[in-house]
Amino acid sequence: MLSEQSATTVRATLPVVGASLGEITERFYAGLFAARPELLRDLFNRGNQAAGTQRQALAGSIAAFATHLLAHPDRRPDALLGRIAHKHASLGVTPEQYAIVHEHLFAAIADVLGEAVTPEVAAAWDEVYWLMANALIAIEKRLYEESREPGRRDWEVVERVTETADVVTFRLRPVDGGPVPAFRAGQYVSLQVELPDGARQIRQYSLSGAPDATLRQISVKRVSGDAGPEGEVSNHLHARVREGSVLQLSAPYGDLVLDDAAGTPLLLASAGIGVTPMISMLAQLADTGHPAPITVVHGDRSPADHALRDDHEAYAAKLPDASAHFWYEEHATGAGRPGLVDLTDLAVPSGTRAYLCGPLPFMRAMRTQLIEKGVAPADIHYEVFGPDLWQAQEG
Repeated sequence: MLSEQSATTVRATLPVVGASLGEITERFYAGLFAARPELLRDLFNRGNQAAGTQRQALAGSIAAFATHLLAHPDRRPDALLGRIAHKHASLGVTPEQYAIVHEHLFAAIADVLGEAVTPEVAAAWDEVYWLMANALIAIEKRLYEESREPGRRDWEVVERVTETADVVTFRLRPVDGGPVPAFRAGQYVSLQVELPDGARQIRQYSLSGAPDATLRQISVKRVSGDAGPEGEVSNHLHARVREGSVLQLSAPYGDLVLDDAAGTPLLLASAGIGVTPMISMLAQLADTGHPAPITVVHGDRSPADHALRDDHEAYAAKLPDASAHFWYEEHATGAGRPGLVDLTDLAVPSGTRAYLCGPLPFMRAMRTQLIEKGVAPADIHYEVFGPDLWQAQEG
């Protein structure tokens, strides 16, 4: 994929570029938003920008892609690219925007590295960028073509359900009265709302209902400002959206989906609001009567904070060979096990395929424990809400 000359240059400069990626991406976003403020207002997540997590994710993905090109020159990192492409497709990213990103990213590289960016170095990293960008453009084109709901569609809230003190479920139907295409269990939609300052911010929410339902369902956790910026969109939805409100939703996207799972033992592990894609998966598995063992694992602060707990239990109970195990940091007596999720005494059948969703420390702990129990790393799949810092920290 990468030319021999460029590979030599990238290999020699990767330590320097990699060490500077944090500063490069910070200057990139500053320059991009100065030139194109509408992108921050209407496309990029302002909370992630304020917290710096989007910069970390971008730096991590660039470093991971370049490292992969050097280690496996004839193999494309489809797992990395696919995850990014699904996010981009849900946001409506266009091929033209990659040229805008290129302009400001390479201006930032030149600004940070100065004279170290010789024409040879610039050409090599330009090749890396366009290999990644063109691969993403191709994947996103296919995703757009496969979607049965191009663009965003107006959906009316027909029911609002308070799940916990901080989680609300919205059930929606299309305003145009048209059909509701089935989606793949585990997928998400992008939701765009207009905030009081006129910004049209976009967030992704997992679909938490059955894939073949006549309504779409999302469950939104209100993000407080305790550990970072307050969630603009989640607080807006909690405070302002009621039955009769109209929201704009994208088609479903996302690569954390059940593929050819018939006969395969499964483990579905979640924590907090990471429960949402797992409920959709369980609904599908219960509908098809999945015959193989299914282990359901969830961790939360307390039983009162466990959103969709009734659905969690009900779907698991419908399956012929499923067991549900819940852990709570507080008030666990009579409701589950105390403390954090611990798989030590759980039997994990050979050949298990695992799906994880929740905070990054939780998923790291689950992955480690599953590998220790003999689950193949290739059979452990995950979903990150927000920028994928797992890749950023390991890339």
